[in-house]
Amino acid sequence: MGLGTAMGGWRVIKTLGVNMLKLEPIHGFAAETTAAMTIIVSSHYGLPVSTTHVIATSIMGVGATKRFSAVRWGLAGKIVMAWIFTLPICFVAGWFIAELLLHS
Repeated sequence: MGLGTAMGGWRVIKTLGVNMLKLEPIHGFAAETTAAMTIIVSSHYGLPVSTTHVIATSIMGVGATKRFSAVRWGLAGKIVMAWIFTLPICFVAGWFIAELLLHS
């Protein structure tokens, strides 16, 4: 995971902070603060959350407060669709790998 972040993390930052909408420092601060509070409250109650999903939706929310049209919703929709497809794909991949390891 660390190698993936080091190699491609800049692409995620560019997609969220430039391509999806133009973030200014105050907007980044608001998004990061909101994401941190969401993660802390979720952790307190033992709820699992994806930090990537939390920060991406926080950035979308900050952008929508500027102007609803400030967010490139087509790109945001692609991100959400990737999240929707990731869950069942990971479920099947996890099951398949567990089957291989348990029955070999």
